[in-house]
Amino acid sequence: MTRVSIVGASGYTGGELLRILLDHPAVEVVQATSRSHLGEYVYQVHPNLRKRTTLKFSDPEQLEPVDVIFLALPHGQAQRKIEQYAALAPRIVDLSADFRLRDAATYEKWYGEPHAAPQWLSKFVYGLPELHRAEIRSAHYVSGVGCNATAANLALLPLVKANLIESEQPIIVEIKVGSSEGGAEGNPGTHHPERSSVIRTFSSFGHRHTAEVMQEMGVPNVVLTMTSVDLVRGALATVHAQARPGVTTKDLWKAYRAVVAEHPFLRLVKEQRGIYRVPEPKILAGSNYADLGFDLDESTGHVVSICAIDNLMKGASGTAVQCMNLMLGLEETTGLEFSGLHPI
Repeated sequence: MTRVSIVGASGYTGGELLRILLDHPAVEVVQATSRSHLGEYVYQVHPNLRKRTTLKFSDPEQLEPVDVIFLALPHGQAQRKIEQYAALAPRIVDLSADFRLRDAATYEKWYGEPHAAPQWLSKFVYGLPELHRAEIRSAHYVSGVGCNATAANLALLPLVKANLIESEQPIIVEIKVGSSEGGAEGNPGTHHPERSSVIRTFSSFGHRHTAEVMQEMGVPNVVLTMTSVDLVRGALATVHAQARPGVTTKDLWKAYRAVVAEHPFLRLVKEQRGIYRVPEPKILAGSNYADLGFDLDESTGHVVSICAIDNLMKGASGTAVQCMNLMLGLEETTGLEFSGLHPI
C-alpha cells in the first residue's frame, strides 16, 4: 500500500481528498494535518466521513515520512516550506497555485508578490492529465490546477488541439461558479444571507486563473469573466471564439469526439432531445468527469464551447488523485469511478 498524508486536510479540498483516498484500493492515509482542528476526529469537520475513519487531525510540524504528500494549503504557504516537504516524501502533489506557473515573473505579475522558491517552479509539472499525462507519469512533483482554469482549458482543448480557432483573436470565457470555490473559511460575500440566490459577476477580467489558460493553451488574448451563481459545487465555462475560415460543424464533431475518446474523464454532451442536452454541473457533483459541448454559427464563424465540472473534484482533488495514480503507475481512474448523482 502507498502511504500518503494530507497537509491542510480541514478545508474542502482536503475533505475531498480524504473521501477519495479512504476508499482508494492502493492507498493508506497516514496523517491528515490541521492546526485549527488539532486532535479532533476528521469526521467532526467532514461529517460525511463518519464511520469511515477514526483518523484525527495531527500537527503539521510532526509530519512523518511517507510515499506521497498532498498539500492542500492556502496559496503562498507551500512554496515557503517546499524543501521541508520534499525531504519527507519522494512525490508531492500541491493543490495550491504556488507551482502552477512556470515563470517567476509571471507568478509575481498575477499574484502580486515574488515567488519564495522560484528554483522549484521548473521541477513541477502542471497537473492536468489531459494536457500532460506523459510528463506526470514520470514526475515527482505535480502542481494542482485552478478550478476555473480547468473548466476553461478543457473547453478550449478540442478547438486548440485541432487548430480550429483564431488563437490570436480575443477569446472570452464566461465562468459561472458555486460558493464552495470560496473555500471553507468564508468571507462576508459568501455569508449565506448575502450569497444565497445571487447571480453576481465578481471579476470582469484579470482573474488569476487566466495565467494558467494563457500558459497551457497558448492563447495570449483570453479573458475570464467570473460570475457567482446559487450553487455549492460546480463550474460552467462558456467559451466564445472565432473559428478559422472554412471550419464547419462537422470539423467540430470530429475534434470533440477525438478528445473525449482519448481521455477517460471527458464526455461529449450534445443531444437533440431530453433535459440534459448540454453540459450541466449539477449532475457532476462528487464526480471527476468533465462534460464538454459546442455549437457553431457557420455564417459568422462564432464558436461556443462549454465545459461543466465539479470544482472540488475535476477542478481540484479529483484531478490531484488522478495525477497520483499516474505518478504511481496505477490505472488513472482508480478510486475515481463515481459517476455523480441523478436526481440531485
